[in-house]
Amino acid sequence: MDPLALKAALGAGLLSFPVTPFGKDGSFDRAAYSDHVAWLSGFKASVLFAAGGTGEFFSLAPDEIPAIVSAAKAAAGDTPIVAGCGYGTRIAVQIAQSAEKAGADGILLLPHYLIDAPQDGMFQHIKAVCDAVSIGVMVYNRDNSILTAETLARLCDACPNLVGFKDGSGDIGLVRKITATMGERLTYLGGMPTAELFADAYLGAGVTTYSSAVFNFVPALAQNFYKALRAGDTATTNKLLVDFFYPFMNIRNRQKGYAVSAIKAGVRLLGFDAGSVRPPLTDLTEEEVAMLDDLIRPYRP
Repeated sequence: MDPLALKAALGAGLLSFPVTPFGKDGSFDRAAYSDHVAWLSGFKASVLFAAGGTGEFFSLAPDEIPAIVSAAKAAAGDTPIVAGCGYGTRIAVQIAQSAEKAGADGILLLPHYLIDAPQDGMFQHIKAVCDAVSIGVMVYNRDNSILTAETLARLCDACPNLVGFKDGSGDIGLVRKITATMGERLTYLGGMPTAELFADAYLGAGVTTYSSAVFNFVPALAQNFYKALRAGDTATTNKLLVDFFYPFMNIRNRQKGYAVSAIKAGVRLLGFDAGSVRPPLTDLTEEEVAMLDDLIRPYRP
């Protein structure tokens, strides 16, 4: 996909990250993944992200990612597929190139591995990934990879295929400076865990879309929330926050890593064979799965 076409698709509606199913032997389960992605594609996400954060990118070997991307492309119909990418620069370049070869329409560059880095080092890292592919690239401001507005402006000048900025920092002041500075040069994505909890604040800062993790198992609910948000229907968004998202947050916060594990549990509750999370994450307890089942019952498709 042409980078500008991807930029438009990213801003056209709700986004999501399918979970990555693993079989009993721990390997990628292509058939289960294809079934789930095909089902999700019927709920009109604008873009789906293969092997992203909710897809346990951090637990995947780099050589597993092309198969996940190709399976997503085959199952998603006309829905564009963006591949997760990360680690150090050389590994990130290899992942980006292999994902493009596998058919990815774009790349989401997650924070580099472990260490803090100066702005010029992050500039070089991101530019190397952008230069390595012809498809569109999005950067993810989060944790140890926080770009300033000035560095992002340099990247926009140096990298024509840099089309998106995703924020998971929660620093609304920085986000607003970036959206004001870059304007329509980029599409802006909300990337906080359970992004609906922050969607109102991010919309006010110029971020018009976000990736919904719960879209994995309550896609109609996720779309209803997004449509109400964009329509200014605060009565609906407030009700859904109180009735669903805050109770979900309570389950998610019971254990570290549950921002992913709870999503995978929800997918399993809908009958998809998503398997367990890979270590170092852990699955929900039976009690917590029952709590989640009670919560999602009114919103099942």
